[in-house]
Amino acid sequence: MPPRRSHKKSRAGCRRCKARKIKCDEVHPRCGNCAKHGVACDFERPDIVDALPSAETPRPPTSASTSNYGSPSTITLPPTPSVPSSALVPLYRNPETLPLTSNSKGGRMMELKLLHHYTTITCETLAISSPVSERIWRDTVPNLAFTGADFLADALLAVSALHLRYRSPHDQDLVRASHAYMASTLSEYGASLNKGINESNAEALFLTAALIAFQSTASRIFTRDDSGDLKERSDGYVLPLSWFHSFQGVKAIVASSWQWLRNSGIVVPIIESQPALNLDLSGQKANFFSHLLDGLEDEVFFDEDPASQHLTHQAYQHAVAVLDWAHKIPHTGAPLVFLATVSRRFVEMLESRRPRALAILASYFGLLKCLDTVWWLKGVARREVMGIVSLFDPDDEEWWPRLQWPLRIALYEGEVIPADIWGADWAAETALLNQANQTGGFVSHIELLSQMFSSMQSMPDTLDVVTHQTIMAKSR
Repeated sequence: MPPRRSHKKSRAGCRRCKARKIKCDEVHPRCGNCAKHGVACDFERPDIVDALPSAETPRPPTSASTSNYGSPSTITLPPTPSVPSSALVPLYRNPETLPLTSNSKGGRMMELKLLHHYTTITCETLAISSPVSERIWRDTVPNLAFTGADFLADALLAVSALHLRYRSPHDQDLVRASHAYMASTLSEYGASLNKGINESNAEALFLTAALIAFQSTASRIFTRDDSGDLKERSDGYVLPLSWFHSFQGVKAIVASSWQWLRNSGIVVPIIESQPALNLDLSGQKANFFSHLLDGLEDEVFFDEDPASQHLTHQAYQHAVAVLDWAHKIPHTGAPLVFLATVSRRFVEMLESRRPRALAILASYFGLLKCLDTVWWLKGVARREVMGIVSLFDPDDEEWWPRLQWPLRIALYEGEVIPADIWGADWAAETALLNQANQTGGFVSHIELLSQMFSSMQSMPDTLDVVTHQTIMAKSR
């Protein structure tokens, strides 16, 4: 018998590798296994030692981890938290007083200018491929604002100022107006939320939350112009996490006030005007973005506990399913649904800059290339994809190849992206959309779920119900 080959046993490995009973390369400040899977390592973060599982923590059986992923009817998505009013304030870190008082001639002229621009031009840019929603934003929303909803009036003036600022980027009066009116919106909006949502203010709060989300998204185009955001240029690319937080805020309003919104002649048409959100969560089809889930089980294995593993798996699977759906009908505005439908867990993984979450986000921004003609999305695909790619090492053989599609799309020059580059035939888009819109209304689905969960008391649990169902999409 040949002599047994000696080997060096790892005795100083990181806590996570020991818990998983795998060999640690003991590289500092972050071991190879932790770096590969984008998780924290106690070599670089000694403070996480107590949070990591012990070496005796058993790994859950594979069948238990995957048994609930068979069909959409069995999915229980991670809960999305409520958005407190204080969380909205950082959008404008230095709230200013209004640039001109409403009693002055200059103040009146500014408000008239902003209101006129909103009702004639800006309102048409808030809805994509939806004449019904466009009429509501043009006619109904201003009328509702005139009934005493000051925060809604300030919100539409803020959005109008931002649009005018896009046309005249060096107009400092518009810069101050955009920031000041939104700061006023956030203050009054937060105060109203603290007093409670009721039948009389539910519609106004919903519309204001939607305008706040729009403002948060559109403000990104001015990142390099605002002196307050110079940090982004000096410290490198900063993820647009405020986009997700603001759209999750809209979802919070829907969840907590659906008993009144279900009968709204304003909110329901906005919801129903969007394409049906039809997701394949079975994982059995070879969808376009399925490669983003390759190796998922290995990454999930590195999460701290079985509950976290379950949430991570679901968060990734659902995010990729939304990408696959939006990839087929991009011109309808479907990619925007991604911001509100992803789970809290997915946002947490973005905040931790996990490679898989970043690659999914890059593909999402690639989808926005189709909406590059919309003023508040112009240049977003190229800027954000290139920013995310800068966070990766070109020699990374695992993730660099998965970034090639968003890179090709973001850098493509031309109005129509060929099917062989996009990966889908846009000629079939209309047929797909018509078929999707025949699958049933989103409102009826929310109604059913609200009855099932009417006994829930906490906001996080209630919001779990609407992780799929957002104000921007219908569900089958």
